[in-house]
Amino acid sequence: MKRILLPAGGAIVATGLLAAGLAGTAQANSDVASDPMATSAANAKAIAEFWADNNGAALRAAKESNVWDKSDVAKLQSKGGYSADTKPGSTAPIGQEKKTTVKVQNVNMPKTIGKVFFVNSKGEKKWCSATSIQSKYRNLVATAGHCVYDTATNSDVMSKWVFVPGYYQGKTPFGIYVGKQAFTHYDFDVYEDYDRDYAFVTVYNGVQLGGGTPKQVSKADWDKYTGIKDAKDVEISRAEFRKGKLDPTSTEAYWVKRGTAPEATGPDYPGAVVGKVEVAEDAYKAAKVGKGNGFKFGEPVTEIVTDSEAAAYQENQKKDAAKYPAKVVKDARGNWTITHYYVQQWYRAGSETKFYKTVFYIVEGFAKDAGRLGDVVGGQGFAWNQPTGKYVRVFGYPAAPHPDGNKNYTGVTPKWCYGKTTKKLVGSAAKKIEEHVALKCAFTEGADGGPWLYKYSNSKRLGYVNGVVSTFNDQDGNGRVDYISSPYFDGETNTVYKAAAASWSGKLV
Repeated sequence: MKRILLPAGGAIVATGLLAAGLAGTAQANSDVASDPMATSAANAKAIAEFWADNNGAALRAAKESNVWDKSDVAKLQSKGGYSADTKPGSTAPIGQEKKTTVKVQNVNMPKTIGKVFFVNSKGEKKWCSATSIQSKYRNLVATAGHCVYDTATNSDVMSKWVFVPGYYQGKTPFGIYVGKQAFTHYDFDVYEDYDRDYAFVTVYNGVQLGGGTPKQVSKADWDKYTGIKDAKDVEISRAEFRKGKLDPTSTEAYWVKRGTAPEATGPDYPGAVVGKVEVAEDAYKAAKVGKGNGFKFGEPVTEIVTDSEAAAYQENQKKDAAKYPAKVVKDARGNWTITHYYVQQWYRAGSETKFYKTVFYIVEGFAKDAGRLGDVVGGQGFAWNQPTGKYVRVFGYPAAPHPDGNKNYTGVTPKWCYGKTTKKLVGSAAKKIEEHVALKCAFTEGADGGPWLYKYSNSKRLGYVNGVVSTFNDQDGNGRVDYISSPYFDGETNTVYKAAAASWSGKLV
């Protein structure tokens, strides 16, 4: 997929790798790379339904991202580091455009955080952490670049990308927000430079999926329908089956599950059942007592019959003695009896023929507009070119085990870290990292993409995004993550942010 380079004025300068050759003439304008995600409202609605279908089964099946492996968990280095390229700056959070000062010590989770879900190039359902952030149209999400672009193949954005604020065990309390346009730094998009491992994604209005009215339709209409639908198999009688097959107006599909005949087997076959076979008196007397084919089946059964019943049975014996082997006797008093003799026959049970109809339903009114992301959960501010040594709160959903296998987190609920940022960088030539800032924190994967919030107000649950979780590091070499790092947010980061923050997305329903 071609990348679209957006200059400050909004005109398209170049696409793909061609821009690398133009960097000398358009350096200030080639920082922003942008990719389309869900290209239409219909496509976005289908993506939301993919994640919400079957009570959020796909959401629950997703696992934390796995970009980092044990070999990537390296020690931090203190040499080198970032350098501010412009003066420090910030954009206020939603609702805090006019400054207020409140000091509260309680730690409250921000309403803006949640998980981003996507399908990677291997077809795996994955998730990262993210937050809603201030923007012109209140439609922007901030996360890590590797939670948006598929660095495993260095090709496209992740498939079926959505943001779910406040996510909890398959629940989407504020709706599902489908990604429309992904913005990142050109160096990450093209060169996978983790010094630019951040992304801003515009999202459509959220959708609340649930409820709706089931409507029975024909199989043809069911096949054509692209929304939520269902089909149920119902067992019916043979008579109803015949009637339905002859009804040209029926909207149901009729089908038969043919039964199977019992199959002879031995008594030791798992689940075998015993039946009885009638034999002549001599064969019964010769049979063994016990459990097995041809062994005696209970005691002989004698019935008293009338003269005509005895005569009829004897007549049948003349025609087919094998089918009528019972012993017919008239006693001294003139009473007739018929005595039946049985031996065992063991079977693997068969099944009877059953008749079914399939009823087809579509669900109308399933999706409802949840509104713009920033209107629903708010949005954090944005800060760049801030000095290190400042306190930040980091929020995310850590889930992966540490390199030594110890698993401290579940990824079910959000967690936080707090401390001063330090000017360190990560010793990872493969990730091209030279300008990261670090924080002492034991978060593991799943927290990647989570926001670093500067000047966080616990009462308002708002602050300024001044980083996102990018790497996980083992500083003391004991097999446990003890530091996390973020790309340094500088003036170029602000250029990418401003391009994304000025982009409109729209709604789905």
